[in-house]
Amino acid sequence: MQKEKRNKVLTILLFVQIGIVYLLSNFPIFIERFYTNGIYIVISSFLRLVFGWLPFSVGDIIYTIIIILLVRFIVLIIKKRFKNIKSQLLQLGAFISIFYFCFYSFWGLNYSRLPIIYTMALESEVSVSSSDSIRDPANSYDIKKLKNLTDKLLAKLILLQNELVDHDSLAVRVPYSKSEILENTSIGYKNLSETFPQFKYNPTSIKKSFFSLPLTYMGFAGYLNPITGEAQVDYLIPKISLPMTSSHEVAHQLGIASESEANFIGFLAASFHDDQYFQYSAYLSGFRYALHDIYTYDPELYKKYIEKIPLGIKKNIRENQEFWKRYENPVEPLFKIFYDNYLKVNQQESGLLSYNQMVGLLISYDAKYPL
Repeated sequence: MQKEKRNKVLTILLFVQIGIVYLLSNFPIFIERFYTNGIYIVISSFLRLVFGWLPFSVGDIIYTIIIILLVRFIVLIIKKRFKNIKSQLLQLGAFISIFYFCFYSFWGLNYSRLPIIYTMALESEVSVSSSDSIRDPANSYDIKKLKNLTDKLLAKLILLQNELVDHDSLAVRVPYSKSEILENTSIGYKNLSETFPQFKYNPTSIKKSFFSLPLTYMGFAGYLNPITGEAQVDYLIPKISLPMTSSHEVAHQLGIASESEANFIGFLAASFHDDQYFQYSAYLSGFRYALHDIYTYDPELYKKYIEKIPLGIKKNIRENQEFWKRYENPVEPLFKIFYDNYLKVNQQESGLLSYNQMVGLLISYDAKYPL
C-alpha cells in the first residue's frame, strides 16, 4: 500500500513537472543565465568527470536495463490479463516521472535557452527550407547570401581536397581509426574556445554506441545521453562523416539543444581543428546542407553546382549516401516521425528540418566572421 501511495504521488508530480517546464520555457533569459550558464555547467562537468574515463557507455547500459524492464512490464500486464491495471499504470507513471525529472534537470531545460544568435551576437537568418519561406521572400534569406556561402564552402572544400589527395578525382580517405577521431574531437573545441570561451570542453566523454546497428537502421548518427552526459556516436558511419558527427554531439554536451545550432557549432569546432581531415569533414557537411537549400530554391541552379564539384568530392558524398541507403527499411520513417514530433514538442518547430537551418547560422556567422 505504501508503494502504491508513493507511485501515485510521483505520477501526480509528473504533471506538476510538465507544468513547471512549460512555465520555464517562457523565460529563456532566466534559463540561459541560471541554468545553462549556471547549474548545467556543474551538472554536465560532474557527469563527464564521473563517466567520461570509462571505456564503455554507462548510458547505453542504463538504456538497455530500461528497455528490458519495459518489456518485462508489458509481458507481466498481458500475463495477468490486465488485472490490477491501476496499480501497474501508477508504477509506470512513477518511473516516467523520475525519468522526466532527470532528463530536464540534467540537460533538457537547454531547449528553452536563448537562441545562439543572441549569445554569439549574430544576425538572424531564416532557412529557405523553412515552411512558406520560398513563397514569402520576407521570410527567407537573400539567395545571394546563400550562393555566396555555398561558393565559399565549395572553394574551401576543393582547397582542402587538393591538400589531402594527389588528384581531384580521388576521394579523401581519413587515415585515423574511429577511436582516434573520437579522442581528437576535443582539439577543435579547444581551438574554438580561444575565440568563444563558452565552448570550452573539459572533461571529455565521447563514446561509440552499443546500439550502433539499430541506430543506423533508425537513420541516426549519434545522440547525447542526458542521464550520464555521454556523447554517443554511431560507430558504423563512414569515417569521413565521423569528425563532424562527434563534434555535433559534443555541442549537445555543452548545452546546445537545438539540432541546427548543434550542427552549426559542430561545424565550427571541426573547422577550427588543427587537422585538415576534420576541416574537410566539416566543410563537406556544411556544403551538403547549403546545396540542399540551393535545390529547394532553384533546382536548375543546383545542377550547375553539381557540375562544379570535383569527382573526388562527389565520391565522398556518394559514399555517405550509399551507406545510409544500405540500411533503409520500412521502420525507419516511424522513428523519424517520432523524433520529428519530439523536436517540435521541445520548441524546434521545424522538427527534422531544423538540422538544415544551420545554413542560416553559417550565413550570419560569415557576415561577422568571414569563413
